[in-house]
Amino acid sequence: MGYKDLFIDFDDTLYDTRGNAVIALKETFEAFHLEHYFSDPQVFYDAYWLANVDLWSHYSKGDITRDYLIVERFRRPLSVGNDIEVTEQLCLEVSDVFLNYCSNKPGVVKGAHELMDYLKRKGYRMHMTSNGFHEVQYKKLEACGLKDYFDTIILSEDAGVNKPSPLYFDYALKVSGAEKASTLMIGDNLQTDIHGALNAGIDALLFNRWGVNADEVNPRPTFVVDCLLKIKELL
Repeated sequence: MGYKDLFIDFDDTLYDTRGNAVIALKETFEAFHLEHYFSDPQVFYDAYWLANVDLWSHYSKGDITRDYLIVERFRRPLSVGNDIEVTEQLCLEVSDVFLNYCSNKPGVVKGAHELMDYLKRKGYRMHMTSNGFHEVQYKKLEACGLKDYFDTIILSEDAGVNKPSPLYFDYALKVSGAEKASTLMIGDNLQTDIHGALNAGIDALLFNRWGVNADEVNPRPTFVVDCLLKIKELL
């Protein structure tokens, strides 16, 4: 296959963003004493995840701004509470506390360190590719001990455009010095990682963490694995 450079998504591919956020969300709920407004914490959690998934989808397409996402992803779940005055200031305060809790969590997806050790030994140049926020991603990288594996950190805020835009991948190729023909994108998100890379002319490996029916996907990923360590069999 002759790959030399690997574009590797960070959130929910290597770093257990979902798992860490579940813990951080509980800590945030307790820090703001939201039990006064929610008789069942799960109502708040469910509303958060519903908002978060929707907003990140729109953010990746460039439909909304970062600032809107930060406020709105807490405005929606807080608004479900009883007798709570949901101001922009409150949303920003909750967001700051939540992101601080999140970014200090060390949890990674099973096999992440072993895979990165293997790929480093094999001599691949590895580049983190992420739509995540600048100040948060660097803290996460330090917290989970994955930073030193990467030759380049390529964030959408630096690129000025998000995955899956072809312009993001053009920027990533330029910054990393990689060439399309010898680069493989690895990620868990079908739209931002896989279709983004394929539409930019780059091969893509889907880490099928979320149980997508890969046979019905168009365009089809170049490779599909259901656990990180199976990537060792391909590279």
